Order: sequence, then structure tokens, then C-alpha cells
Amino acid sequence: MTPARIHFGTNRSPVVTIDDFADSGPWIDAACALAPFPPGTGSYYPGLRRVIGPADGEAWRAVERLLDDAAPFIGGGFDFEGFDLLEASFSMVTTPPDRLDPAQRAPHFDSTDPAYLALLLYLAETPGTAFYRQRSTGIEMVTDSNLPAFVAAAKRESATLGGYTAASNACFEQIGMVAGHAGRLAIYQGRLLHSGIIPATHDFSADPRRGRLTLNLFVRGKR
Repeated sequence: MTPARIHFGTNRSPVVTIDDFADSGPWIDAACALAPFPPGTGSYYPGLRRVIGPADGEAWRAVERLLDDAAPFIGGGFDFEGFDLLEASFSMVTTPPDRLDPAQRAPHFDSTDPAYLALLLYLAETPGTAFYRQRSTGIEMVTDSNLPAFVAAAKRESATLGGYTAASNACFEQIGMVAGHAGRLAIYQGRLLHSGIIPATHDFSADPRRGRLTLNLFVRGKR
């Protein structure tokens, strides 16, 4: 495994990446065993999500092993002594650009909690994930105090966006990115504005062996 700790934006927010963290083959097999995935209802995710829980047997045990392996990088990268798992899921982007809701066209955040971390394991070769600054407010990470300003600007500007935000545009400036190499794990604070890089040539397949399959874990760090 090859770890790196990089920083994006004026806030110098850390993003940890670990190359060759996992063999994607067994994870793809596990995803196929749980397919077909349901729509990502109750969230802004533009596709399918299959939550993984204790009832899922080996897939759940694999999540537990992965978190054990990731623990040193969570501690070293973000100064946490421990963490609690909040959710684990397989996810696939399947919504074509012309069917996105306005909110799905813009970069998003997962939580304003600074202890809330996203762990993203890429299971297919993809362009990856980009991080952004909202131009009108200068916001790179969403906090309790700046949330109203971010939401107001996002509602005003989302209607002007077309399709996925995959690079800098009139509303958002890309401040960094992580390439989506199969087997790479990326760890970052959920309050950072981010978006999957979905190119015009993207295959919106719902087949885990063809589509943009990722394992998404959300944890809350403890000090």
C-alpha cells in the first residue's frame, strides 16, 4: 500500500489516499451477489445504492476488515483515536445528465460535522472525485455557520448548471481532485464540497462489472 496526505484549497483540508489498498475483484463479486441495487432514495445520490449491514454476511465482515486496515490512516491523517461506523454501501452512478435534479448538478457535502469522514474505495477505473470552492461565497467546506449562505447560493445557481459538475465552471472552482484508480482508498471530511467526476462518455450501466462501482463508508471520528 502507498499512502499520501494531500491538502486542497485555502483551508488546506487534508485528503488521504492509499493506493493498492484492496483487491477490487472480491468486492466486485460481493456487489454482484447483492445486485440489483435499489435507487438511492432519501439522498441526492444520482444512482443506485445498496446499504451493507450485518445481515449481509461475508460482505459485512469484509467491511469490518477494511475498517480495521483503514484505522491507522484515519488516526494518522485526521488525529482521531477511534471512530464509529455510520453507514456502508455499494454505490453506482446511473442517472444520465439530462435527468438530474438541480441539486444533483452541483458539488455537495455529506455533513457539517468536522468529525464526519467519508471513505471511498474505487472498485473500477474512473476519473475520480473533485473538490470545489463555491465562487460566490468562497465556501470550500460547509459548516454550521456558513450553511445558510451556501444553501441560498446553491439554490440560486443550480438552475444555471447543466449536467454533472466535472470541472471548474461559472459557479464552482475546482481546487483539487483524486483520480479513481481501482483499489485506491480516499479519506476526506464530509463537509468538503465534492463531486464525482462524471465525463460525457460515462457508462451509466447498473451492472457492477461495468458501471462506476464504489464502496462508500461514513464514519465519525473520536478523540
